[in-house]
Amino acid sequence: MRRLFYLAVGRLATTRWWTAYHRRWYRVAPALASRGAWGPVVLITTVGRRTGEPRSAPVFGWPEGEAVVVVASNAGHDRAPAWYLNLRANPDVEVNLSGRVRRLRARDATSEERERLWPKLVRLYPGYEVYRTTTARPIPVVLLEPPAIVGR
Repeated sequence: MRRLFYLAVGRLATTRWWTAYHRRWYRVAPALASRGAWGPVVLITTVGRRTGEPRSAPVFGWPEGEAVVVVASNAGHDRAPAWYLNLRANPDVEVNLSGRVRRLRARDATSEERERLWPKLVRLYPGYEVYRTTTARPIPVVLLEPPAIVGR
């Protein structure tokens, strides 16, 4: 029953209708829209890999030091979410958390970081483990970090 619940909720949250609704809600009331049932929701804006246009998507995002951790689960679908594919093409991202906008750079977590973070992420949102069992693709854990300062 719990598995069906997470699959239903995840599949609803990845629909174009819900994503568009949540984007609008985030722009009107970011403090409210950033509070998800299982954790903070960040609005990430990537550059479309085909269009070159800005593309925004609401995703769960948890602070990890100066970084923000997001998971490209796409609710267990066999294809990665479009925002993740955009980050692979161009890792520069704008992150809006409760109205605070930061420019960050994305990278996949190393295997050691993933091993450390995955149990924590599953505790925060158990649906990730359900999604992991419904797809053959590895689910990426992504760190959104401040760009390195040259000469540091």
